[in-house]
Amino acid sequence: MFFATDLDTVTNGIRLAVAPVFLLTAVAAMIGSVAGRLARIIDRARVLETRIDANPDENPMAAEFAELGYLRMRGRLVNVCIALLTFCGILIGLTIVALFLGETTEIQSFRVATVLFLTGVTCFLLALMCFLAETLIATRVLEFRRASHATKAKQ
Repeated sequence: MFFATDLDTVTNGIRLAVAPVFLLTAVAAMIGSVAGRLARIIDRARVLETRIDANPDENPMAAEFAELGYLRMRGRLVNVCIALLTFCGILIGLTIVALFLGETTEIQSFRVATVLFLTGVTCFLLALMCFLAETLIATRVLEFRRASHATKAKQ
């Protein structure tokens, strides 16, 4: 394997390989945000489970069980979102390696880099869709609670 020794080729390889790093920054920020949402979902589920466990069997607590179902669905979406973002980060990292090697060696890896990058971006878009679905479900639960409180107030 031949490695480039001239400064211009190496500099151009670094410049080419660094461009996808900006997407990695977005992926890392989104993982942090989504992980925070997962932590809040888990905390809320624990509160509800404690409330259900402390409740006598005579009172079925249907609202709490329904909310736990929503939280379970939201948790699954967030987990899929984190998995897609992690896979996206791996693919973008491999894209950087392929671009750098393609520029500084005789290895023709630009097609591989293209496929890796497009697959990574696709994973990012799918993760955004999971995030959107999770936030829509969270908002629907809030509207459900408001409607149930209004119904109880009228009675």
